[in-house]
Amino acid sequence: MNRQLTQEEIDATFKEAVATTHGAKSRETKFDFRRPGRIAKSHIQAIRMLHESFVRNLTSSLTAYLRSYLTVNLISVEQLTYSELLEGLSTPTHIVSLSLGPYDGRAVLEVSPPLIFPIIELLLGGKAKTAVNLRRETTEIERRLLETFLLVVLTDLKEAWQSVAAIDFKMEAVATEPQMLQMLAPNEAVVSVTIEVHIGEISGTMNLALPAITIKMIGNKFDQQWSLRKTEATEVEKQRTLALLRDSELLLDARLRGPKLRVRDLLDLKVGDLLQLDYRLDRQVDCDVNATTKFRGRVVNSNQKKAFLIETMPGSR
Repeated sequence: MNRQLTQEEIDATFKEAVATTHGAKSRETKFDFRRPGRIAKSHIQAIRMLHESFVRNLTSSLTAYLRSYLTVNLISVEQLTYSELLEGLSTPTHIVSLSLGPYDGRAVLEVSPPLIFPIIELLLGGKAKTAVNLRRETTEIERRLLETFLLVVLTDLKEAWQSVAAIDFKMEAVATEPQMLQMLAPNEAVVSVTIEVHIGEISGTMNLALPAITIKMIGNKFDQQWSLRKTEATEVEKQRTLALLRDSELLLDARLRGPKLRVRDLLDLKVGDLLQLDYRLDRQVDCDVNATTKFRGRVVNSNQKKAFLIETMPGSR
């Protein structure tokens, strides 16, 4: 049956729709216009894991380059605006603008004053054992020395990012006052990575700021990288691990495996009792490395000392 709605019925229908809309829960969310470029927490976690690997490699590289034992630790990875980043930096300092080829963005790397002059002293052959509280701008020669130091840092940084994206970090400009390096808009979002470096009693920080818009451009590569874990270490990682383990010390034992003994028999033992080990000289002896059986063989004499002759290995025929 066909009939037309009256004007009263049409008005009642619209009133009911409006009432239903006002009664429903609001799905509105606040938008912070000061931080329009915020990225996902999962990507922040991926960046943290990436830079944890970076600082491990950097510890080895800087120790060899500066010829002094040091430790490098990842302190924080957080999202800030560029103005907030600059406000947290010391002045004067050593701040470098980095290009991110093939991407159009620019990054910032800052070395805090407590690290600048100890690093220069080490590069010139000094010891840098105690902290020197110098608050002055670096000279042209000192900036050249720091450039060689930063090349080592950027090489490891490039290698760490290689697993996600091929980014070519290159130095473009150097400044001693953070406000002089206005390469980003004050409200532009950046991901700030803070790294602490300890050289003996001296400690300082390095701050790396990456533009959030560049990280968003490679966001899908983060998802692919961390959803599909690497199943096998690269040759470089294997060689680095081997170099770290080569001088490690292990506990080596040649053990005679005798018969089993009940606890009640053990408790009944007294001075003068004789335990039969049931050991024959022609039987093989287990050789344990850190309490794990690795070899089988015999105890022999070598140059008037006892030695272990390896005859078989577990799993070998």
